Amino acid sequence: MNRLLLLASSLALALAVPAAQAWSRQGHELVGELAERQLSPAAQAQVRELLADEATPTLAGVATWADEIRAEKTPLGVLSRRWHYVNIPGKDCDYAPARDCPDGECVIGAINAQRAVLADASQPRQKRIEALKFLVHFVGDAHQPMHAGHPHDRGGNDFQLNYRGKGSPQGEGTNLHGVWDYWLLRSANLDNAAYAERLAAMPPLPADPVPAVGNPAQAWTLESCRLIQSESIYPPRRRITDAYLDQHRPLAEQRIRLAASRLAGLLEDALVP
Repeated sequence: MNRLLLLASSLALALAVPAAQAWSRQGHELVGELAERQLSPAAQAQVRELLADEATPTLAGVATWADEIRAEKTPLGVLSRRWHYVNIPGKDCDYAPARDCPDGECVIGAINAQRAVLADASQPRQKRIEALKFLVHFVGDAHQPMHAGHPHDRGGNDFQLNYRGKGSPQGEGTNLHGVWDYWLLRSANLDNAAYAERLAAMPPLPADPVPAVGNPAQAWTLESCRLIQSESIYPPRRRITDAYLDQHRPLAEQRIRLAASRLAGLLEDALVP
């Protein structure tokens, strides 16, 4: 199969990815894997204790749980469906909690609420387990730019695209949200183990400009919002090319690495007071 057919076929698979599933399974698992590597032994022990009954008792192993319960339409999945994203109108990323996150029903409110549950040792163990699994996922979501997108196109879900103007092999297009969820990472053609090693071997990230105090979840998410204001994010003529993927993959990888580093810090603070 030549490169064009391989890319087109894989892009077609992205069409099946749920609209709000940031980073796809691979991206979320990379966030979990890289974050767990950065935890102290004490925090790692807390994670192992909380996840002891999971089929794969690691952060990577539970990284897509929040999407899975939503897809199965469990009561908790339905309740949490708005916790994966926030839509902010305008180009200035002027976040208004009462308008954009009423009653804490957005990714910012969810991270803060679940962090509080995880940090409270008096909470029921099952609640703390769920909080840990939510946090692994939602911190990843907050770093996917389209999860802090515009309401007019639902974070790129309504911005339809064609791959090289030809659409998918089924004759359908895809959307910008799906490209960022899935294809930017998938087009690197690396499995999780190889990708994790590649990201871990990169030079250290600069000092984090977001302080750990205050509301870091809001700062992380608004950082994502500001990224999508770049003219290059929305491709001209609604066509995705290899050049677009190659241009924006480093940004996607940087967001994965930032999400992992910040998740590790959040868990360290919550689990090892």
